Amino acid sequence: MKMMIDPLTGFLVWTLGVVLGVLFFGGLWWTIRKSLVSQHPALWFVGSLFLRMSVTLYGFYWIADGDWLRLLLCLSGFVMTRYLINRIVGSASYQPTASKEVGHAP
Repeated sequence: MKMMIDPLTGFLVWTLGVVLGVLFFGGLWWTIRKSLVSQHPALWFVGSLFLRMSVTLYGFYWIADGDWLRLLLCLSGFVMTRYLINRIVGSASYQPTASKEVGHAP
């Protein structure tokens, strides 16, 4: 059982975790914006959830390759991305993408 990984591999694994985080949380942000102006927001949320979860779980599985340390590094990049995207998107003022009102609750 290998307990250490070289720094270049560690950085690559962490970077791939950041990429997974950008795909997951960026996709969530995009889904929310699209669903606000959609006639069927539930379809956006359910479809996006399945796609984002599938890509993310497969990515973790592929990147970790059975090594818990690689999984931990990838997860740390993923979680860090969540905080960064939350700060970036949370600080931006809300601008609706369309002026048309939809018939569902906010």
